[in-house]
Amino acid sequence: MSERASIFEDSTDFDVSGFEPKRKEREGGTPSAKVRAVSEAAQFRSREPDRSAPIPESAPTKREPRRYRTGRNIQLNVKVRAETLESFYALADSHGWVLGETLERALAALKKELAAL
Repeated sequence: MSERASIFEDSTDFDVSGFEPKRKEREGGTPSAKVRAVSEAAQFRSREPDRSAPIPESAPTKREPRRYRTGRNIQLNVKVRAETLESFYALADSHGWVLGETLERALAALKKELAAL
């Protein structure tokens, strides 16, 4: 056939009986135990995680979510060091302030300090 079939023609002579799903050439394939043995003999490293290894204790602890209705609705994302973030949260927690209030108080204190210079 030198021409493509038109999608706009109403032709009923289009025969699709010759189309069949592809058959798998191999059933089963190579057993995974055999593949593992060959790869370990060739000193290939496995990409699978070591399930027997304990989870490191130094994983960061997850904070409780903070949900307050304060009228503050603009988000500020800042990259800081871990110590700075811990200090910021500790300051807010020790005074019972929400994070936005802590930032506002910190800015007010900085403005006052710079005005005194």
